[in-house]
Amino acid sequence: MAQGTPPWLGQGFVQKALRNGEGDESIEVINIFTKPATNKGDNYTSTMIRATVEISREKGGRKITEKRSIVVKVAPDEEKSRDLVEKAGLFRTEMSMMSDTLPKMNEVQGYVKPFNARGFYMQKGDPTVLVFEDLAPMGYRMADRQAGLDIEHCLLALRALARFHACSVRVVEKEPEQKKLYNLGMFNNINGPEMGTFFNSSVMNFGKEIASWPEFGPKCSEKVQEFSKNVYGKGAAICAFRENEFHVINHGDFWVNNMLFRYDDHGKVIDHIFVDFQLCVYGTPAIDLLYFLNTSTSQEVYENNMDLLLGEYIKTLSNTMHLVGCKTEPPTLEAIKKSMEERELYGMIAGITILPLILLDKSEAKSLDELLSEDGTMDNAYIYKGKLFREVMLKRFPKWQNMGLLDC
Repeated sequence: MAQGTPPWLGQGFVQKALRNGEGDESIEVINIFTKPATNKGDNYTSTMIRATVEISREKGGRKITEKRSIVVKVAPDEEKSRDLVEKAGLFRTEMSMMSDTLPKMNEVQGYVKPFNARGFYMQKGDPTVLVFEDLAPMGYRMADRQAGLDIEHCLLALRALARFHACSVRVVEKEPEQKKLYNLGMFNNINGPEMGTFFNSSVMNFGKEIASWPEFGPKCSEKVQEFSKNVYGKGAAICAFRENEFHVINHGDFWVNNMLFRYDDHGKVIDHIFVDFQLCVYGTPAIDLLYFLNTSTSQEVYENNMDLLLGEYIKTLSNTMHLVGCKTEPPTLEAIKKSMEERELYGMIAGITILPLILLDKSEAKSLDELLSEDGTMDNAYIYKGKLFREVMLKRFPKWQNMGLLDC
């Protein structure tokens, strides 16, 4: 066992998880080695532990030994971040997706690989835990979040997102109750004040930082700080469900670290898979599209390839909806663009609050608990001093200013 491994994560727990996941009561755990599955700054709302497990089992009338690699996802131990995660219902949402909705979406698409890693076990408390297959031995890994995704990665990600959205439409057509399971997401009027304080105080810190940027200055700084006072409420209003639109189950947190890629022997990216389903929400696909495009693309892709990416998304969405038998008509490219333009404010909020964490130098990353002050505000002023973030914001923020988003 690695140092820092929780005492409950022993042979008994892992044996129970594997027996449950593989439906084999003959499995016996011989040995376990654990280590962190992610680095600080890669994941904020859970602790991720990778376990390499040696097991024995009955097969063909004899006992054999095998190795398994699993990932154990645990609710945070620290009080401040644990409260935020619990009140936002993040693990409840992910458990619902993993146990119910995703299996149905995978069944609907049928002809291709699953959207997610295979789940083995889940526990709703004491502690709250999810155990699932480790994708690293299959060659999946995170892309470089600081570099931003190039056009090949982005196309692969958006084709996968389009299939994800299309299959969710078919599942909801078959079971309309599914849509009611995912009514929270990142911005809503139900969450407690913790989530709102995170976003409001982050934008406030950005506003204070740009007072010293000669390109913007004190006047712009004051406007951003005034805007920051109700950022979360504005985000909730912009993400609110509208009856007359095309709807899907959004991933809800579709950024570079919540997807894994696989590469061929020449380093070419060839596959994509989703991870982390804590913020899934039923609503317009503009939610996922704006979040991804404003947090995870390289600047070159952001400036030059938006039409290509949206066109590929719509083409894949329409084709998949037809293939899986959706009765709902797919949206046009014009309708998707309109929905996104009406919600550009959401893209700006993501760019101001999430992007600086992504572009932060890895040596400066902190946990969510370290970022949360005792009063619930974000002690994250330092993330806005990053060189990469400043370079990007000098190019993007004037567009949002010119659109009048700070006056919304």
